[in-house]
Amino acid sequence: MENWLESVYSDGSAEFVSNPSPKIGETVTVRLRMYEDAPVKYVYLRSVPNGGELKVPMHREKEAHGLVYWACELPIIERRTQYHFYIACADCIYFYTQKEITTYLPEHTYDFVLLTDYVQPTWVKNAVFYQIFPERFCNGDPGNDVKTGEYTQDGYSSIRMEHWDDTPLTYEQGHCMDFYGGDLRGIREKIPYLKELGVTAVYLNPVFYAPSCHKYDCLDYFHVDPHFGGDEALAELSKALHENGMKLILDISINHTGTAHRWFNKDGIYFPKTEGAYNNPDSVERGYYFFDKDNHYHGWWDLPSMPTLNYTSDSLREVVYRGPDSVLKKWLKPPYNIDGWRFDVADVFARNGEVQLSHELWPEIRKSIKQENPQAYILAEDWGDCAQYLQGAEWDSPMNYYGCGRVIRSFYGEPDLFMSRIPELKAVRCHMTAQDLQARVMQHLAKLPFALWETQFNLFDSHDTPRLHNNPEISQADFKGAACFQFLLTGAASIYYGDEAEIDGTIDSNEGCRYPMPWGKDFRGCAHYRLYHALCALKKEHPALRLGGMKFLYAREDTFAIARFTGEDVIVGVISKSDTAQTVRLPLGAVGAAEPAGEKDLLGSVLHWQREGLNAIDLHMEPHAVYLFSCKLK
Repeated sequence: MENWLESVYSDGSAEFVSNPSPKIGETVTVRLRMYEDAPVKYVYLRSVPNGGELKVPMHREKEAHGLVYWACELPIIERRTQYHFYIACADCIYFYTQKEITTYLPEHTYDFVLLTDYVQPTWVKNAVFYQIFPERFCNGDPGNDVKTGEYTQDGYSSIRMEHWDDTPLTYEQGHCMDFYGGDLRGIREKIPYLKELGVTAVYLNPVFYAPSCHKYDCLDYFHVDPHFGGDEALAELSKALHENGMKLILDISINHTGTAHRWFNKDGIYFPKTEGAYNNPDSVERGYYFFDKDNHYHGWWDLPSMPTLNYTSDSLREVVYRGPDSVLKKWLKPPYNIDGWRFDVADVFARNGEVQLSHELWPEIRKSIKQENPQAYILAEDWGDCAQYLQGAEWDSPMNYYGCGRVIRSFYGEPDLFMSRIPELKAVRCHMTAQDLQARVMQHLAKLPFALWETQFNLFDSHDTPRLHNNPEISQADFKGAACFQFLLTGAASIYYGDEAEIDGTIDSNEGCRYPMPWGKDFRGCAHYRLYHALCALKKEHPALRLGGMKFLYAREDTFAIARFTGEDVIVGVISKSDTAQTVRLPLGAVGAAEPAGEKDLLGSVLHWQREGLNAIDLHMEPHAVYLFSCKLK
């Protein structure tokens, strides 16, 4: 395509829409920009108000930094307004959507979208999250530690590990019943450390009363586990985090419970058998599950240890999310005041054969949460394409493996986590190109309203994945590339506890990514810590990394470049996995920039470049190089 097309850009931010969150009846100004000398005769905005096609002519509004802005007025008459652009030259009409520019009429899946009813949690796009697996982070109160043999679960006894730096037991050895003593007081004591690192939000894996170390086998949603310090410890932690300018979100599974949960209570281990559904056919909790007349019940994935919750029950809806004292509302209220929820296995929630309630329940859950805190964040576990839930009425973000973590790990040569579960697929060693990476990122984002681009939760490590740096085939340079990629995407970045400390681990099981935080190690001087400390500071310092648009400037073979930009701030990241040195053309003029702002990039690497025409530079890249630099404007 012609070079001027590389400069065509619009999005749903305030730079290109006069009010990104309009009300019905309002008229907004929509802008599109390109090189000021682009051979364009006419531009039209194409929308479909009330189902009828409308083409609104745009006019040249202004010029700035070598770019011309075309603009038009767009009345907002529906809750969802979709549009794309027709760009007419003398001999061709180009069609521009969020995904791409074509010379043929595009489908509407990738249209630009404005929403009137979506309340964006505005703090998220500014955030750097730090995910903590509480049992393995810090022991602040040894007096509440689990003792060896204190209790059993599924026939396995609790095991108190002797030393904080002991290697976690494999599942076959410990059955998730090996404990180190991490608790909420320990997290509170480490708030100064988190501030020093640059973290602005904390995501905790489950903290509710449960027998295992991971706490996903919850016994009671209404109480924090006493071995974590109980309800009071959570209130104290939340208060301390907020006093230090940090947000807090909690993790919960409302799709199923364990058989020992108070509502089910199969064997009466933790609660009297007079409570719960299994032994009491006339109890209100009986309707919370799928039972037949013979007392058989439905288990998630047919697992008898995980009875599925039945949301045809109005009483269940009331106690989980709808009632004033429901589970979700309790923890949003004082004295806990959490700032959002992460929902475990949200992709399968309320989807049970003929009983498909997912898209009925999520809007109800969202409404209930937003009644308590309009700025609460709704984060959902989904590993795949979940755009259907990301249109403003249900989730704010998935755990963005699909558009971030799975993408960058595959780019650096790892087998895809899901495909690697099938030996025949795992055996195929695919070489993923930069073009593939760009396509995978954009096929996710381009289906979403831009307001939800800004709330994406970008990660590549978590409690459910082997740590990238524990893979011996991943170099330090490539880890740096993965971390920079994560911070270059729109939305929030999430650091999994210990990644900055180059924590030990294995890549063959979940237990391998849940090692205790190595507080005995002087890790502040290690490469990972310096990297994350710098990236956190840069996100805070540069509006482009928090509020800006995003555009791929280059994607070819083993190298890609992403620009983040506002009208006055431009950051460019260039990431290569190539084994050989190369030169890449970067069209900085496409984002209003002239050249890199200094001899070194923002992470201290020397830049070698030369001009290539009016709008580009040639950047010389060493093998596996990663550069992150700010730009002088044109």
